Formats: sequence, structure tokens, C-alpha cells
Amino acid sequence: MHPNQKLIERFYACFNARDGDGMAACYAPDAEFSDPVFMGLTGAEAGAMWRMLCSRAADLQVKVSNISANDSAGSAHWDASYTFSKTGRKVLNSIDADFTFRNGLIQRHVDTFDLWRWAGMALGTKGQLLGWLPPVQASIRAEARKGLDAFMARAR
Repeated sequence: MHPNQKLIERFYACFNARDGDGMAACYAPDAEFSDPVFMGLTGAEAGAMWRMLCSRAADLQVKVSNISANDSAGSAHWDASYTFSKTGRKVLNSIDADFTFRNGLIQRHVDTFDLWRWAGMALGTKGQLLGWLPPVQASIRAEARKGLDAFMARAR
């Protein structure tokens, strides 16, 4: 098994164990992360995001599959099942991840999922009916960024 494939496995094993510090340790110091909610995170922000998500996810279950990697790039599919803390609604999010590596660490990580579908599960009727609208998606992103900024400020 390629070392970067093992790195991806370790990353998701830490996620399933709600070990945000372990996840953060898989990233290069200047790593980049992006997904439909947390766009354009850099450096310590990516690790802080995983620490925050792990700290909030009491019933999180992560199932990873289709892990592949070589010297420079990798990918995986993962499903996250959890209760969205703000609404108490169950979410089953299906995500495709793409990675690039440098010096045995994740340099760039891009997760792709359907934000409208996620909004429908996490927010209920409002998300189902309006989750496709750019202003609603922008609000989801702004709320998430506000939460991450508050989490990072408390961690200082």
C-alpha cells in the first residue's frame, strides 16, 4: 500500500474517532482545504475546522471507501452520518475527496458534495425548498465561517 494511501486511511480513522488533532497532523503547515461550505481555508484553518467539527459531532460515524493514492495525488469517497447540532436533524452526507501531497502530508484537500441536498437534511423544509438559492448557500457559508472564527478565537 502506498504511504499516501495510508495517510488518507489515518486521516479518516482519526475523523471516525473524533480526533481533530490527529486529522490536523495529516496536513502540511500551509495546506489548503475547500468544500461547498468551508471554501478556501488555508494553513491552521483546516485543522481548526476538523477540530471544531469533531468537538460538535457526538454521534458521528464515518465510512470511507475507494481510497487510492500515488506520490502526488489521491482520492477517496466517504459518507458521514451525524446529527446536525443546530437543528437536531439527522444528516447522511456523501462526499468525494481529492488530495495532493507534499513531503508525506496533505497539501491540498477538496471535498465535493451536494450542498442543496445537505441543506435539505440539515435544515429541513427551508433547506429542501430554498437550499439551491445562492443567498441561502451564502448564508450557510457565512454561518459556518462565523462558527470557525469563534472556535479559533477560543482556542488561542
